[in-house]
Amino acid sequence: MALNSNCALIAVVGGKGGVGKSIFAANLAAAMTAELRTATLLIDCDSKSAGDQNIITGLKPVKTLRELANATQFLTSTPLQQIVAQHPAGFSYLGAVRGPDETLNVGSDNLSKLIEFFSKSYKFIVVDCGNDIGPMQNTILQDATAIAIVTTPEILVVQQTQRLINELLTNTYPKEMFQLVINKFGSNGLQPQVIAQHLGLNPLSVIPSDENTTMASLIQSKPFVVTNPKSAISNSYFDFVRKLTGGPLQKLKTLQKPKPVVSSSTSSTISELTTLSGNVSGYDARTLLKLRVHSELIRTVDLKKILAEAGDSESKEKEVRAKTQRDVGQIVDREAPDQSREERQKLVKEVLEEALGLGPLEDMLADPNITEIMVNGAGKIFIEKAGKVQLSGIRFTSNDHLRRIIERIVTPLGRQINNASPYVDARLKDGSRVNAVIEPLAIDGPSLTIRKFKKGGITAQKYIEFGSATNNMLEFLKICVEYGYNIVISGGTGSGKTSLLNMVSQYIPSHERVITVEDAAELQLMQEHVVRLETRPPSMEGTNAITIRDLIRNALRMRPDRIVVGETRDGAALDMLQAMNTGHDGSMTTTHANSPRECIARLETLVMMAGLDLPLRAIREQIAGAVDLIVQIVRMSDGSRKIISITEVVGMQGDIISLAEIFRFKETGYDKNRKIIGQFQATGTVPSFVQEIKDKGGHISMEIFSNDSNKAGTATKPAGSAAVPNIAAVPPKKVG
Repeated sequence: MALNSNCALIAVVGGKGGVGKSIFAANLAAAMTAELRTATLLIDCDSKSAGDQNIITGLKPVKTLRELANATQFLTSTPLQQIVAQHPAGFSYLGAVRGPDETLNVGSDNLSKLIEFFSKSYKFIVVDCGNDIGPMQNTILQDATAIAIVTTPEILVVQQTQRLINELLTNTYPKEMFQLVINKFGSNGLQPQVIAQHLGLNPLSVIPSDENTTMASLIQSKPFVVTNPKSAISNSYFDFVRKLTGGPLQKLKTLQKPKPVVSSSTSSTISELTTLSGNVSGYDARTLLKLRVHSELIRTVDLKKILAEAGDSESKEKEVRAKTQRDVGQIVDREAPDQSREERQKLVKEVLEEALGLGPLEDMLADPNITEIMVNGAGKIFIEKAGKVQLSGIRFTSNDHLRRIIERIVTPLGRQINNASPYVDARLKDGSRVNAVIEPLAIDGPSLTIRKFKKGGITAQKYIEFGSATNNMLEFLKICVEYGYNIVISGGTGSGKTSLLNMVSQYIPSHERVITVEDAAELQLMQEHVVRLETRPPSMEGTNAITIRDLIRNALRMRPDRIVVGETRDGAALDMLQAMNTGHDGSMTTTHANSPRECIARLETLVMMAGLDLPLRAIREQIAGAVDLIVQIVRMSDGSRKIISITEVVGMQGDIISLAEIFRFKETGYDKNRKIIGQFQATGTVPSFVQEIKDKGGHISMEIFSNDSNKAGTATKPAGSAAVPNIAAVPPKKVG
């Protein structure tokens, strides 16, 4: 919202129903018009409004906020008198709805456009926001000049008003915006000084209780400042207008204009910051301010204690976050009272994220377009977007700050990172994979790598849309998974192995018992009968570690139908192959290799790492007997990821493992945007187990293995037609 600089917006809110908020808003608009003799607009933006202001003002809306919600494009071409109603007292009025049969629900963008439009024609806008702070009300409050908070001298109402103030502070609204109004004040009830002490706000106005005048005005549908301007209750409104516009409103309007960050640099502050971060040279004024606020927060609030109290409770965590956000807001107000509204909100958000969250990583983790975050010390954060790595331009305050964030990630998982164990694998709450390395191994400061977990995974349809595979290839993989063929997904770092494993695992029949084994749990199987196992690093004494090998062996005792290992990268390969060879058909894993043939060599090397000194032929027979398919996925030079090969492990021919490629991707060049052009092709090879599937009662169409473009389709721009190879039978697989 871009409020006109000549306009002041006063939002009227109440912590509880029945405090007289709507009557206050209407009479305030009338009093401002009479006292200041200037254009004033009253808007009803109460989400629970049943047309209350229509009755209070005695006006029938020309247009309602509800009706204007989808007609913002016609505002500039429509005369103002055809949009707002005009009260005889001089103020204009825009109602929420026409009556109780209608519900007010206006999108934030359209509401912003409406307020911006009206701010060009009125010097004052009074908005009745109701008691609930929802998206509509927050849109108004975001650019409000002042917030009039109406309460009454009853203890329960004051309690609800405190709740409202806390909510406003949590939403980073500066406390100096709040103008407290004690309504319906009489001889009974709490005294103003008691209310002020409880709420931490001095009332700008105390409005006397006058039921007779108020009821008479409602019966006449006329604001009492118009019908009875000499009464004590009306005088309190005029006095409120004079106090508000005589100083506070002008001060608040100037605060809305962006200003540079003002930061003192006294010797004591520098000394404190030096202690906190080690070195302040090169820090700009804004960073110094953030450090000062953060330091004050740590001094006044025991963050470790409140985080420990929150534990894993989501509701307690929200309470802690809300309270800390209020504390940060108040510290910012003390340390930097001249901040603009926008800059203040940014400061509060950043300090809060550094105190309770993951600091500058929070926004990057929330961005769905970022797939990987790579931190090379405090000053360099790289991100991967659309397959391309780029410098983010965001930085941590210091290496100490980065180290604290790393500890915040790993500590809740029971993992540790210190001089004795300077690297660690972990995961975030959403399943994203984390690797961290600290000094002395990381020479230029702590290194942090986050492979983001895509919520909901990547569907088979997305693989086709992204040009990563064809429908025929995925249909073939689906059949292979359903009928229990063992699959190894091979690829380089960041090629998408785990995402592909997640996707194909959805084809596992729901009645089967699946055990997953991972270093840092990130697989998200959709089946109901799934047991997830995760390794455990050694303790401080270097003992009690639980490895992938340990978990695979234990999984064999858990009556699994299938075992899924997130990644095979050491001697655990032997245990995995033995599991595949002992009746756990349909098991799956991933490994690092750049081609199917290299994948076989990689598995051979990993089995040797088991330390059993097996003959090479015995190892190859184990691999040939266990693995049915190798799915090769590659991250291409243009950043795209493609399944470039699906290969059957046919068996042993002499001392060599025989492979038969079934599908492949043939690269033919680049387009003008340097995107790879190519085709997915069926090689004409029919897998040896097709007949086996048919014998089990399954159906697999031979068209899957055809290059008919109407059947298979291509996932990238075709480079030209390709001849369809003859479909040839391959000798049945011989299990060694």
